[in-house]
Amino acid sequence: GRSTAAAPPPAPAPDAAPGGIAGREPEAGCSAREIVLREGKLTLYRYVPIATPAPVAPVLVCYALVNRPWMMDLQPDRSLLRRLLERGLDIYLVDWGYPDGADRGLDLDDYVNRQLDLCMQHVLKAHGLPSANLLGVCQGGTFSLCYAALHPARVRNLVTMVTPVDFHTPDNLLAHWARDVDVDALVEAFGNVPGELLNLAFVALMPFRLMLQKYVEFAELAHDPEQSALFMRMEKWIFDSPDQAGAAFRQFVQWLFQQNRLARGQLELGGRAVDLREVRAPVLNVVGLRDHLVPPSASRPLGTLVGSDDYTLLEMDVGHIGMYVSARVQKQLPEAIASWLEQRQPTTKRGPARRQPRSRPSSRRSARKST
Repeated sequence: GRSTAAAPPPAPAPDAAPGGIAGREPEAGCSAREIVLREGKLTLYRYVPIATPAPVAPVLVCYALVNRPWMMDLQPDRSLLRRLLERGLDIYLVDWGYPDGADRGLDLDDYVNRQLDLCMQHVLKAHGLPSANLLGVCQGGTFSLCYAALHPARVRNLVTMVTPVDFHTPDNLLAHWARDVDVDALVEAFGNVPGELLNLAFVALMPFRLMLQKYVEFAELAHDPEQSALFMRMEKWIFDSPDQAGAAFRQFVQWLFQQNRLARGQLELGGRAVDLREVRAPVLNVVGLRDHLVPPSASRPLGTLVGSDDYTLLEMDVGHIGMYVSARVQKQLPEAIASWLEQRQPTTKRGPARRQPRSRPSSRRSARKST
């Protein structure tokens, strides 16, 4: 493959707008970015570099369909994306948008093999590279695993964060709830599944913690303007829930939550088997030890399912949302991701001769960080 030393296209400065970047709300993220691709509801952003470029291929970030990706760029001191930008990484972000009635027929094949592939192909063409890095978050991590299995040549390294793989572990509260859902009746009644309905389901998993307790804690810190502003931004994000395209929602619930096809090797998209043994790129799997939506038991099996001989498990002592906004994680996780990627990137010196990667372990490794 071609070296990452080839200069990427310059990122034009975005037009200024009161309170934020042109074309987005001030609260939809804090870092400057530009739209580089748009098709239907899908938007691909490229973030404006803020540091000397690292010798690393671009990173395409794939978020979940549920909620909005700006949780990863919440505010300057709580932004995983900004920390990665500070390490010189070139960041692209997939924004699935807000599906409407015209999108009710979108299925998982559309999201993975058409829309995600469209974004990846744009990145590869823009940089003249055969492969790039893929970072998948939550459901977006599941999509990224499917993509890496179906298009292995295009994924240089794969990072999965709080990503469900085995949907039938005993402590998976969300999976237990989803197994009893008559998803056919739900989709028939609504077409697209309302985001507000899913929010109610998430709150029902831990009603005291997710409703009463957090507001009691907020009252105790209301005298702190910075903490109050952070709380309100997080509240806005929690309730900024797009509707879910009916066909994709039906398939995700039935095929994954109810039938566990991905872990069992029985999933097909677009008529092709999704075989995780075809994921041969290095894999970094980031797990939240206190995650109530994607418990560690749902993510850990990935190491036994992928075909890669370079697999790293990184466990952080945080919950699902804490993985993005915890002040302590901000200091550790971006550094871990950037270092892991740099160790697996071919780079060049002044001439065309390629320097060997600093580390390319052939054995599987596990790491645990306490935060």
